[in-house]
Amino acid sequence: MPSVHGVGYILKRLLDLMISIPVLIILSPLMLVVALLVKFKIGSPVIFKQDRPGMNGRIFTLYKFKTLLDLYDENGNLLPDKDRLTPFGDFLRSFSIDELPQFINVVKGEMSAIGPRPQMEKYWELLSDEQKKVFNIKPGITGWAQINGRNTLTWEKRFELDSWYLENWSIWLDVKIAFITIWKILIREGIKHPGCATMVEFTGSRKAKYYEQWKFRSDDSVTGAEFVSPVLKKSNDAKIGVSDYN
Repeated sequence: MPSVHGVGYILKRLLDLMISIPVLIILSPLMLVVALLVKFKIGSPVIFKQDRPGMNGRIFTLYKFKTLLDLYDENGNLLPDKDRLTPFGDFLRSFSIDELPQFINVVKGEMSAIGPRPQMEKYWELLSDEQKKVFNIKPGITGWAQINGRNTLTWEKRFELDSWYLENWSIWLDVKIAFITIWKILIREGIKHPGCATMVEFTGSRKAKYYEQWKFRSDDSVTGAEFVSPVLKKSNDAKIGVSDYN
């Protein structure tokens, strides 16, 4: 899977700065007001910081406005997002206002304005080698998957769209995505996965798990027909085929 390099890398970086610097300057009054409202309605710190794998898996600290309350169960574990998401936090998410601090990440060169969304660090080891190739490019605030379904997509579809983006990248595609993103934000499309506060938990790709196990078995001269998936393995050790993952 290709990556953006050479002149393309320079053009993409210039576009990032042309987008992020004006956004930070023009929207700084809004960001100040949001920060004050977050402090009084949700609590400190107003900026949520989390380590995320970036380009080629390098860890960076991602910035977002805080949208969830710090609520814990009797065992000291954070409650589910749906129990911690306030109406104000939901409003910030629905218009992607919580993402505005990430333009600081873009200026620092840790992210791009356009690209695959950065995954949580705990998800990184669940990605297949093929899925990790999506991050041969800097992660973005918005991207091809975001304008084609965002959180309503399955994880498989998101990686498929991110792979398409990397294969077909051009500076004009980034410009197109930037303009479509503005429209998608205004109509508040794809904010939540059905039945979830935001997005379902990623537990690993079923197709990826099948492929990796099939590849391992094929090295030992075991045919695909003989392969028993560890993902869907039942007590009767039922055998499955590729069609079960489509």
